[in-house]
Amino acid sequence: MIRINLLGLPKSKKIKRPTITIGGAPNVGVIIAAILVITAAGNYYYYWTLNSKGTQLQRQLETANAENKKLSAVKARYVERQKQYDAYDHRVKVIHQLQAAQQGPLSLLDTISTTVNSTDAVWLTSMTEDANNINLAGTALSANSVANLITALKKSNYFKSVEMKESIQDDRVTDMQAFQFTLVCEKQKS
Repeated sequence: MIRINLLGLPKSKKIKRPTITIGGAPNVGVIIAAILVITAAGNYYYYWTLNSKGTQLQRQLETANAENKKLSAVKARYVERQKQYDAYDHRVKVIHQLQAAQQGPLSLLDTISTTVNSTDAVWLTSMTEDANNINLAGTALSANSVANLITALKKSNYFKSVEMKESIQDDRVTDMQAFQFTLVCEKQKS
């Protein structure tokens, strides 16, 4: 008898796979126990990894806190020194500002002092400043001495104009001739 296979595939034989068995049947208890042991080992490893990372982070946090304390002390010293520097800098600026403002009156007094000292027989009794004018009052032994003072003040180039407000003979002085005078000097614009 001849057989013809019209399907084209030979019939396959079923292959049996090996299974763990005790007494011929697969032992489900051993498989479950193996899975539980593997799962417990994996969980313990994961727990150990997280715990060691937590310990490491705790050490880093403690180190950072110690560094923060140290840096806060440094910052406090820096802020204190910055305040000292600002106070010192403010004082220096005030001193420089006062020195710059001092030059105006100093040069005015020097000019007037030099001019009066170089003029014979003239004494100043008062000097006042109002706005842009300097008012000089004094005593001279002659009218020529007052004129010489006015000429010397004009030559100093510190004043724009020098005008005589009044000049009168002093009646209180009886043994010599004396003149009381008042001058108005307009300062040069800086």
